Amino acid sequence: MSVVLVTGGNGFIGRNLIETLLFRGHQVRAFVRNPKASVILQDLGAELVKGELNDPVSMREAVAGTDVVYHLAGLVAANTLDELMHVNRDGTANLAEAIAAQPNPPTLLLVSSVAASGPAVRGQIRIEADPPAPVSNYGKSKLAGEQAAIKFADRIPLTIVRPGVVFGPHDRAVLQVLKTIQRFRFHPVPGWRNPPLSWIYVADLVELMIKAAEHGERVPASAADAEYSPRGVYFGVVPEHPTYADFGDMTRYTLHRPFMPIIYCPGPISWFAASVSETIAKWKKKADVFNRDKIREALVESWACSPDKARQQLGFEPAAPLQERLNATIAWYREKRWLW
Repeated sequence: MSVVLVTGGNGFIGRNLIETLLFRGHQVRAFVRNPKASVILQDLGAELVKGELNDPVSMREAVAGTDVVYHLAGLVAANTLDELMHVNRDGTANLAEAIAAQPNPPTLLLVSSVAASGPAVRGQIRIEADPPAPVSNYGKSKLAGEQAAIKFADRIPLTIVRPGVVFGPHDRAVLQVLKTIQRFRFHPVPGWRNPPLSWIYVADLVELMIKAAEHGERVPASAADAEYSPRGVYFGVVPEHPTYADFGDMTRYTLHRPFMPIIYCPGPISWFAASVSETIAKWKKKADVFNRDKIREALVESWACSPDKARQQLGFEPAAPLQERLNATIAWYREKRWLW
C-alpha cells in the first residue's frame, strides 16, 4: 500500500482520483486550504493536510513519507495573467522544490492541460513531440508550471499529463452547458468554424494518471537545459475529436431536446460578450470562466491531440466510446437531480 498525496482534491478530478485510490487500497492525503470545506474527502477516507501552495513549510510536511504526489491544484480562470502564474507556475515550483528536498523524493504526476501545448493545424493531430505554443494566458501559465517542475527533473521522478476537456461525475463546467441546452433549447457556439476538441471522461483520465505515475516515462534530467523535450509527457485524450457544436448534437437526444438549433456567434460578438463578462467579473473581484482568454482558445483551428503515446507506452484505452461516456454523465447528473 503506497502513501499518496493529492493537491486539488476538492476539484472534481481530484475527488474522482481520491475515490479510486482509496478503493484500490492506497493511503491518501488530501492537501487542502480549508479542512472544514473538505469534510467530504475525510468522509471518503482521506487524511486532510492543511496548507497552501505558497507555504513551503506546510508543503514539505505534506509530501514527507509519500510515494506519489498527484498535483491537480491550479487556477482555470483569473482576471490577470499574474494571478494565473502565481498559482499555476509558482505553486508548482514550490511543490517540486518541497519534493526535491525529501531524502527519498516521491514521483510527481503533474496534471497540466492541452492548452499548454497550444492548438494544432486544422486537419492535423498534435502529438507530444510538437513544440508547445500556447495561445491563452491559461495555457501559458500551465506551460510555465511544467517548466517550473522540469527544473527539478534531475532530483525528482516527474511525469506530465495534459488532459483535454474533462467531464464526468461532480463536474459543474459541462453541467452548465447541458443546462443551457435543456433549459433554452439551443446551443450557442463561438465562431463560425468550430475547432475539433480533445475530450476525456474523468474515470478514464484517472486510470491514465495512475498508469503514468506507476510506470510511465519520466522527464529526463537533461530536459531542464533543453528547449523542449517530449519525454515524460502524455496527452490525456480519447481518439474522437468532436467539436463544441458536435457536443450539442451528441447530447440533444439524451436531454430530450431533439429540436435544438446550434447558434453560431461570430468572432466579434463572442469577443464582445466575453469582454462584458470579464468586466463584470473584475468589478465583483471574482474570476469568470467565460472570458476573453477562453475565446482565444475557442477560435483556433483545432485542439485535436493524439492518444497514441499513452496507448503504446501505458496500454491506456478508454473503457467506453465518448458517446456512452456522455450518456453516463447525463444519467449521473439526473440521479443527483442536477438535471431533470
